[in-house]
Amino acid sequence: MSANGPNQSLGFTTISRSVASLAFGVVHTLERAVAGDGRMRTARGNAWEAVCADRARAAQRRELDRLVAELAAARAAARERQDARDAQPVR
Repeated sequence: MSANGPNQSLGFTTISRSVASLAFGVVHTLERAVAGDGRMRTARGNAWEAVCADRARAAQRRELDRLVAELAAARAAARERQDARDAQPVR
């Protein structure tokens, strides 16, 4: 009998891959049962969520830029008023 028989190829990596594959199958089946087929996460769904998140961040950034510009304009106007008051002679 040879030491390299068919049963010798079953090693730690083979068992680990089998367990990982089984775990993935269980999680996939459980997700399908709980969420339903229509609510399964897909690459297209993930991509769309990323696009929506990018758009939301861009909108928040635009709003923040608008607020900063508004504050800067108000500060500049206040400085101009102060400078105008300082330039007037004291009576």
